[in-house]
Amino acid sequence: MKTIKKSIITNKRTEFLDITHDIQKEINDSKINSGIVVIFTPHTTAGITINENADPDVKIDIDYKINKLIPKDEPNYLHAEGNSDSHIKSSLFSSSLSLIIEDSKLILGVWQAIYFCEFDGPRNRKYHIKIISD
Repeated sequence: MKTIKKSIITNKRTEFLDITHDIQKEINDSKINSGIVVIFTPHTTAGITINENADPDVKIDIDYKINKLIPKDEPNYLHAEGNSDSHIKSSLFSSSLSLIIEDSKLILGVWQAIYFCEFDGPRNRKYHIKIISD
């Protein structure tokens, strides 16, 4: 199966956008019953993660803490573009995830969702989906 290329627009410097339904739609369209899905972003200041989707305060708390731990305006950063914090944050998350598909559905916990993580927004971003059948 081919790689599916997706675009996403972020609106804030740090943002967590739920892409779970988009991933599940691509799985449904693929008609694959069992396999693996890989989600990848080719950006050095963005990431992909899994976390809670029931309480929106969780995203707010992660945003707050990651920015407190790794501030934008640290005076000792050497990277000239002014986004060293974004590179560090994306390294703490991941550029990709691999998840199990069973009965044509993502295997996720009850409260879990897949998030595109923006650390240097707002921007037009890309992520890729690869669905592999058993």
